[in-house]
Amino acid sequence: MALAVPLGRQMMRALAPEGLVVSSQYDHKSKRDLFFMRNITRRALLQSSVAAIALPSLASTIDVAPRKGRIHQSVCQWCYPHLSIDQLAEYAAKIGLKGVDLLKPDDYEIPRRYGLICTMAYGGGGEIGKALNRVENHAAIEQGFRENIPRAEKAGVPNVITFSGNRAGMSDEEGARNTIAGLNRVKKIAEDHGVTICLELLNSKVNHPDYMCDHTAWGVRVVREVNSPNVKLLYDIYHMQIMEGDLIATVRANLKWIAHFHTGGVPGRHELDDTQEVQWDGVMRAIADGGFRGYVAHEFLPTGDPLVSLRKAADLCDV
Repeated sequence: MALAVPLGRQMMRALAPEGLVVSSQYDHKSKRDLFFMRNITRRALLQSSVAAIALPSLASTIDVAPRKGRIHQSVCQWCYPHLSIDQLAEYAAKIGLKGVDLLKPDDYEIPRRYGLICTMAYGGGGEIGKALNRVENHAAIEQGFRENIPRAEKAGVPNVITFSGNRAGMSDEEGARNTIAGLNRVKKIAEDHGVTICLELLNSKVNHPDYMCDHTAWGVRVVREVNSPNVKLLYDIYHMQIMEGDLIATVRANLKWIAHFHTGGVPGRHELDDTQEVQWDGVMRAIADGGFRGYVAHEFLPTGDPLVSLRKAADLCDV
């Protein structure tokens, strides 16, 4: 078996066809199905001769000591566009991860082939710029959750993602009231099926200009008022480091409102290494010491060997 893996960033730039721009600032929440920019589809890229290289399967030879189990780690599928979900799940299982994040309904079951689960799913919760802060979107979101949350329950998926939407001139107060109303409309669906709806915190400074749920306090206010054990926050550490910093104190103060975490080096959303500014082992200890039992999913764009980078991140966060 061979794994198709992305080339390193410098090599991709050297081999890229003229006119193809490699984006180092790409974020799945802007264009989920693209890895490069400028008129090239993911399918075309995968079919091209520069899209991937074949390497012997690392999953069959790697030897990893058992994880400590204080942090339940996962990995976001979109960051590995040249690996199938099966390949990523197989490798994740070998290095002691617990799941694969951000899968669509037809893919919910795939990680179970490897003893994993889909730890966070797309389930019809709207789009980043168009979601719960506008009442006109509530019916479609409710329909999506009615269709997909039962599927998530069946596949053992604990969480589905949703968003606030952009401000587009709306006040944060009006947006909060609308978002609370929308979540109140769907919370019983989640409660009845034992699935948690996670409202994601994103930065509006670099990646998602005008996004409304861009500060922890706004998100906490919303989920507190919804007052359901099945409606919480997805705290993206990358995004909140950009917007707020003060990560450990914020996590400690608000952990009861958080169901899920994402990682990513700052700046650039790359590896969790010494080129970025977050002290990941310290943040993970704060999460673990607070008794958090959910999942921490790695959501960074590798610049080198993607599988090596993922294993190093898993080792670093295994506190």
